[in-house]
Amino acid sequence: MTFSAKKSAIGSALFMWVMTAGMAGAQDQVAPPRIDRLRTQIERLIRGADGKVGVAVKHLESGQGLVVNGEMLFPMASAFKLPVLVELLYQVKEGRFGLDDEISVQKSDQHRGSGMISSLTTPGIKLSVRNMAHFMMMISDNSAADILLEKVGADNVNARLKSIGISGISVNRSCQKMIADFLALQSGAKTREERKAAIVKFGENPEDEATPLALNTLLEKIYKKEILDPDLSGLAVQIMLKCETGEKRIKGELPPGTVVAHKTGTLAGTVNDCGIIYLPEGQGHVALTVLTKDFTADTSDVEAIIAKIARYVYDYFYFTN
Repeated sequence: MTFSAKKSAIGSALFMWVMTAGMAGAQDQVAPPRIDRLRTQIERLIRGADGKVGVAVKHLESGQGLVVNGEMLFPMASAFKLPVLVELLYQVKEGRFGLDDEISVQKSDQHRGSGMISSLTTPGIKLSVRNMAHFMMMISDNSAADILLEKVGADNVNARLKSIGISGISVNRSCQKMIADFLALQSGAKTREERKAAIVKFGENPEDEATPLALNTLLEKIYKKEILDPDLSGLAVQIMLKCETGEKRIKGELPPGTVVAHKTGTLAGTVNDCGIIYLPEGQGHVALTVLTKDFTADTSDVEAIIAKIARYVYDYFYFTN
């Protein structure tokens, strides 16, 4: 081969190498990480929704996850009952009372909203702390929640969250007070615009709010037994596994029989669900929190959004993890 031919061959090879490297570099810049595909699915779904949606996701074994509006504050509605449960179990651990201690329910303890305690006849109702906790989490009983919140103290709930390294959750009002505050805002609202204004105003209240990231972190700490002690952390999960509300939310589009330990919340344009999805075949567990606010759409429409997000999350971690 002549010198000029060798030079030409080397030049061609160098050109091809530069082009190949350049194309690879361009592909590296364009091709998103796989988790970003899940983010894109979620963002596309919630774009243009009637209200605001925040999502936090974390695969508890691998640590892989994402947030969408994860630092935005949302009303918790009944999801506030999860941090109340955590403080309740801490106080049990500290010996302030026992799970089998009984609480007498008075007429003044029977509060409006979800649950069944308010429909029973008083006097004559005695429930253990354990059963109160089950009522609060299993059927989201407002009377049980308010009784337990008064027992443990909202200030203690907030101080506990801070002590275990969680910021972005604030527990302030009973269910009774939350409902009364919204009804006061909604009073006199006749048009759709007036009802929307009342819903948005309720969502701006800094009380009883959480970020999706904060609630999801609390779920993670409970499941990993990083707080309380192993037995009480396990009890919290077992109680959440019995949740009967929100079957069309996180569970809505998951394969039949999928195990989910969760807690829902619904009030004033807010439709929430936060929980731990148990993936099959040893694929691990996913903490998922979806919080919403400012919705005037039917609850079922918002539930459909939560269900779709949960299915995206399930499919991503089951098929690609």
